Amino acid sequence: MPRSPLPPPPPPPPIRTWQSRDALLADRYHALEELRRHRLGVHRILLLWLLALTAIIGWALLMVPLEQIEEHDPLGFVLAPLFALLGLAALAPPVVAVVLAVRRDREIRRLLDAWLALDSHPGTDARLRSPGLSLGWLLSSLGVCAAGLWTAFGTAAGAEPGRTAYADVALGMGAGTILWLTGLLGAANAVRHYRWALRVLRAAPAPEHR
Repeated sequence: MPRSPLPPPPPPPPIRTWQSRDALLADRYHALEELRRHRLGVHRILLLWLLALTAIIGWALLMVPLEQIEEHDPLGFVLAPLFALLGLAALAPPVVAVVLAVRRDREIRRLLDAWLALDSHPGTDARLRSPGLSLGWLLSSLGVCAAGLWTAFGTAAGAEPGRTAYADVALGMGAGTILWLTGLLGAANAVRHYRWALRVLRAAPAPEHR
């Protein structure tokens, strides 16, 4: 899935061509709004949950060979490599996507700082706090964290030696761990953005453009 490009950084001082401060503030507003959407948009958290679902499917596929081996299914020895490859193929994209998302967030923060440094406009800058979106990210992510912990610990607590298959325990604990990590990533993003907003917007720069 192609990602939408980020706004470019502001031009360096020698080649800035804004005719007035109003023109600068207009471009600054559009860039900051786009960066805010990239950082805290609803589509970001929905994509994170989709990646988590894909990872859980991949983990479930990896557990199929273990389950077949436990059941002494001769066909399992033939199909085990196939399910293992399918599981790894489903697990790899979410892991790569999360790594790329972390790098993209660093670039977004760098661009936000660069555009904020151009000037100061209280009305525009206050919108960057996005308290509603931050709270939505935090609460929904904490809910996913709780679901993951409940799944992982519930599976472990409900396992009965000799009666519960190891594959079922591994599946439940693995799925719970994936959910917990997903919620942790979402909550960390919300907290990181809010702390950044408080730190940066309290120290609003004096206007540079004349």
